[in-house]
Amino acid sequence: MVSDDIGPNRRDVLKASGAAGLAGLAGLAGCSTTDDAATDTEQSGDGGGGDEETTADDGGNGGGGETGSYSIGMVNSLTGSLSAFGQRNQRGKELALADVNEVGIGGRDLEITVEDSESQSQAGVSAAQKLVNQDGVPFVIGAVGSGVSLAIYESVIQGTDVVQLSQNSTSPDLTDFPGLLRMSPTGSTQSTALARIIGEDGYDSVALAWVNNDYGQGLAEAFREEWGGDIVYDEPHDQGQSSYSSTVSGMANSGADAWLFITYQPEFTSMAQEAYSNGYEAQFYGADSVQGSDVLGNTPEGSLDGMKVVVPSAAVDQDNYQTFASEFESEYGETPSSWSAFAYDCVVTAALSVATADEFTGAALQETVRDVTRPEGEEVFTFAEAMEVLGEDGSPSDIDYQGVSGPIDFDENGDPVGFLQILTVENHEYVSSGTIEG
Repeated sequence: MVSDDIGPNRRDVLKASGAAGLAGLAGLAGCSTTDDAATDTEQSGDGGGGDEETTADDGGNGGGGETGSYSIGMVNSLTGSLSAFGQRNQRGKELALADVNEVGIGGRDLEITVEDSESQSQAGVSAAQKLVNQDGVPFVIGAVGSGVSLAIYESVIQGTDVVQLSQNSTSPDLTDFPGLLRMSPTGSTQSTALARIIGEDGYDSVALAWVNNDYGQGLAEAFREEWGGDIVYDEPHDQGQSSYSSTVSGMANSGADAWLFITYQPEFTSMAQEAYSNGYEAQFYGADSVQGSDVLGNTPEGSLDGMKVVVPSAAVDQDNYQTFASEFESEYGETPSSWSAFAYDCVVTAALSVATADEFTGAALQETVRDVTRPEGEEVFTFAEAMEVLGEDGSPSDIDYQGVSGPIDFDENGDPVGFLQILTVENHEYVSSGTIEG
């Protein structure tokens, strides 16, 4: 079933697969850089344009000296409000492809065709339709935004055998769609943690601003259910507005000393700037998508000090994560983010699904994608280790892939086991103040 053929050196594979993408994103503005592991941000220069659309022959696992490659798809936010997250995904994807293709899947490579969602549902659906209906991929990694992932699932994936595995979506709403898998933990765990932290900090009333989409609605509703105090401001806002003065003034006029932001980096940056320029003072809290080095770089020094943010975290204490981080820094000169780790694990999970499936079809991959991360199998921490355990005739239940982002172990709703990290802004830098299991 699985060949022992060894492909080119991992570094050579990474450089070859990333070169075209590096050129493709050279003109994109607004890339972010990281300070350290706690920031969960990084600058990425690679894009999706460099991925060739190569499709393997159907049938079997590609063993026995067969040629060609297995081609799957990815919908990513290369542009738009979530492009900072999409850029991080690209580097995690490329590193995983290099690790997978250094070993190979029965003598074949894995290739990923990337399409841009533009961080919007309509564009995301069009991207997925291209991958599924034109390219014929049986496995789609995507997307970043929860609303985009749900739109893709309901419009393109539902009712087919195609596997969808989101790299970044955290809305609690995804739990209602068991056929839609995700690698990052549900945002309801963030809301629970935020409600606890705000209460423990001594506040009994809060002003809540949330972005008006599935992500914002889901996390806001989960927070309301967990919060035991008063919510004296509770209003949505749209993406991409030129000003958020009405949101900021509404939060200030509410009288709440604690302000909670469930929105995206560009929107929060505008709000923070306007709050600072108007002299408003409050204790800031935020969900994962408000945090990033772009935010720090575009807000005045001291304007965010004391802010607490809860973000999904990779399994930073595990040896395989530390190896991943070391290789990442060696290749890119930067510290990886948790989002890069999630994207990395999406690719490895997809590769293991292909390696253990009876044939390269959506129906066959549906039978393997969950099993390769279940705790009943032998724990493996890298793709190479997994392939060694599988040997020539292994099955998906023989392995339990422990990702660089955590144990994964998809539940019946397609949600993984994960970790959360609490970050506090000190001297205009993010400092980790603890990790909890989500």
